[in-house]
Amino acid sequence: MINDDEAFAPEEKPPLTVRASDKMDETVRTFFIAALIALIIRAFLFEPFNIPSGSMIPTLLVGDYLFVSKYTYGFSSKSSLFGLLPVSGRAFAREPERGDVVVFKLPSDNRTDYIKRLIGLPGDNIQVKNGLLYVNGVAVQRRKLAEQIETAYLTPQRDSADYIETFPDGHAHVIREDGDDYPLDNTGVFSVPSGHYFFMGDNRDNSLDSRTDRVSFVPAENLVGRAEVLFFSLDEGTPFWAFWKWPTAIRWGRLFMKIE
Repeated sequence: MINDDEAFAPEEKPPLTVRASDKMDETVRTFFIAALIALIIRAFLFEPFNIPSGSMIPTLLVGDYLFVSKYTYGFSSKSSLFGLLPVSGRAFAREPERGDVVVFKLPSDNRTDYIKRLIGLPGDNIQVKNGLLYVNGVAVQRRKLAEQIETAYLTPQRDSADYIETFPDGHAHVIREDGDDYPLDNTGVFSVPSGHYFFMGDNRDNSLDSRTDRVSFVPAENLVGRAEVLFFSLDEGTPFWAFWKWPTAIRWGRLFMKIE
């Protein structure tokens, strides 16, 4: 006689097991996909940069970390990751605007990243006279601030002063001047060639920029992208990897600041 319990008992199945090799394959696959997505974002959308010098004080400080949008002006071999994009000139090119803060490749070596403010567009005539900027023969409005900014993170130099500089289109930004009689405070007229741009640092008397032979005019294909936002900032001299110093070294008031 057959026992009823045995006749109708559900068939027992062996427990499911996952092999260690399957787990490893899935981990490698996930890592590869994540790395590929990060590479695409860095190559075509946003790339992080850090500020190693004071040429853009007070807008950008040494120890700032920022994102640069790489699609804003289109793409070129100079703006692509490791220079791997095989295009001549710029694909999907869009004209930058005067006043943009831009990362570009130094024309003399096409390798070193510089960050400056865009002052002159193709066809412009740029000159500095007694510290005052002239664009196409017209003096750019400059208003002195009562005191220097960013004193919480930066000790101001004794004789320097900050100004609000306003372009004719209304774009305003802060510049710093140590005085109006420094070597780059009186220049000849720079006539910006077609397909090139003229850049200056906001720290006007401490910036190696288009007023010098080292930088001069920057070809359009050398533009990497527009500086958009600060995502991190550490006191000068604090390495990024020294995470144990972050609680006291992070400039909390600068996090997620939009770059104007």
